[in-house]
Amino acid sequence: MTHYLLRNENAVYYECGFSCDNEIFFKSGDEAWFITDPRYTEEAKTSVRNAEVVEAQDLTKALRALLRKKRIRKLWYDPGEWSVADFKKISEKLTIHLAPKADFSKQKRIIKREDEIKLLKSAVTEGARAFERFADFLRQKGEGLSEARLFFEASLLLQDEGAYSLSFEPIVALNENASKPHALPTEKSLKRGDLILVDAGIKEKRYCSDRTRTAEFTAEINFSKAQRFSDPKRQKIYDLVRKAQETAIGAIRPGITAKEIDHAAREVIERGGYGQYFVHSTGHGVGLDIHELPVISKRSETVIEENMVFTIEPGIYLPGEFGVRIEDMVRVTADGAEVL
Repeated sequence: MTHYLLRNENAVYYECGFSCDNEIFFKSGDEAWFITDPRYTEEAKTSVRNAEVVEAQDLTKALRALLRKKRIRKLWYDPGEWSVADFKKISEKLTIHLAPKADFSKQKRIIKREDEIKLLKSAVTEGARAFERFADFLRQKGEGLSEARLFFEASLLLQDEGAYSLSFEPIVALNENASKPHALPTEKSLKRGDLILVDAGIKEKRYCSDRTRTAEFTAEINFSKAQRFSDPKRQKIYDLVRKAQETAIGAIRPGITAKEIDHAAREVIERGGYGQYFVHSTGHGVGLDIHELPVISKRSETVIEENMVFTIEPGIYLPGEFGVRIEDMVRVTADGAEVL
């Protein structure tokens, strides 16, 4: 792919080490241009690497001038990055063949470099510490607070007084609300014996972490994976989900397909009698974006390779009762997987 356009901030950052909310990145052979408006020019010029910064009030007009100058015949773009209106402005009266290729930047980023793995490990470590801070908060001040307030407090603790940004808005769900995989916070209050599901992550220099834990709220609550529930049904479901996660992680190795990993987790839950309540894929890639490639799903034919990084997050969701999910990020090694 010799000539291509990018507009997604993380895709652009991967190419040149800088991005902003109004940019176009154009790559042509050994040359590249970062086109932005005057609000970002000064910072771009000190931060962008391996590309020329072009200042323009009309980014599309500046891009079209470059395209005419380069006289290229074929230009790749990701259709998911462009609105219909912007694409029309770029392509109108141009003789260049604009070739769509979805997610080509994410495909380029699917194998992580060592420096990226180091940042991802750091994000995971700091994210785990934030879970510990949240557990401590719950022990001291959590009882009686609403999900909405717990969501707010978790967000603050994750960011650690501004040291980190969030990978995504955290999920804090109690009891029956946890049966919704991406539950929104309610005004229901936390009480002793409640099941609490927390899904959250932070960024280390833009690289994301993603972690989910499910626990019972007691005076000694923690977010380790060794959990004990007073309700036998909750314990049974939790143990089944944990076994599914461990089985899937144990199946990971270079050369197998993503759907084989998904099958390893799904088979445990199906044999336990709860297959219909595992309603999402087993995992997803993580990097600059919280959802990258590979997708670990029952239909994914992606062949797993060393230094891919993705989540393993099986779950069981019983509508009107509760839900359990356990999630960790893993790196594929030469002969298996490392839990980050």
